[in-house]
Amino acid sequence: MALAALSQPLRERFQTARDLLEKPVGQEDWNHRIPTRVEAFDRLLVGGLARGELVELIGYRSSGRFSLVLTALATATCAGEPAALIDLGDHFDPQQALTLGTDLERLLWLRPRNLKEALRSTEILITGGFPLVVLDMGMPPVPGGRGAQSSWQRLGKAARDHRSALLVSAPYRSSGTAATAVVETKKIRATWRGGGLSPRLLECLSTRMTLCKARGRASGATTELHLQFDTGAISKLPFFSSSSSSYSSSRG
Repeated sequence: MALAALSQPLRERFQTARDLLEKPVGQEDWNHRIPTRVEAFDRLLVGGLARGELVELIGYRSSGRFSLVLTALATATCAGEPAALIDLGDHFDPQQALTLGTDLERLLWLRPRNLKEALRSTEILITGGFPLVVLDMGMPPVPGGRGAQSSWQRLGKAARDHRSALLVSAPYRSSGTAATAVVETKKIRATWRGGGLSPRLLECLSTRMTLCKARGRASGATTELHLQFDTGAISKLPFFSSSSSSYSSSRG
């Protein structure tokens, strides 16, 4: 897949990961995995997003899925890693990302029109050398459906060949056998503030994360994630601020 496959305006603005990487990552060794700093998620993945693997994160509305995506991007870019977000769901808010501490100078943000464009862009960015590539498919109906299995297999191979960590955020299973690991998020409970004459504002969201698939090891582990929302934030979108977790494992 060549850079020439992109449209002319996008080619003019395109930067490779090498262009964005100006200094070493830092003291922590991220040679094998890219931690997200979300303890619940990193624990399920044995330390974070593995380089060279496709991880699929699935969950419906209000499950905390996109908040986790934002936190992963903020953590990586703050550590000096270039990252790319293919935002098919069109949920990304730069101001919200800045609130989380994202280094926008190290983040390439693409907004494709359908899944076919999204998959094509994802492969280009992986071959372009980005160590972390995130494809967010938004909520159903996903423009373009689930995609062909051959396309997902090609993305999985590209991630292995270029040692990129590929995180696919989707409302339902899409990548099929190409995913090395699949984590599902489900809302458990929500805490609200206000009522009566005042608007009700979401204060805390608790979600359960389950490791549905893990190539080479047992699946079925579960953990809880707690998302605290800033009810006074200017942005209308909630953001991830803290997490705690409990952990159990079973074979399945």
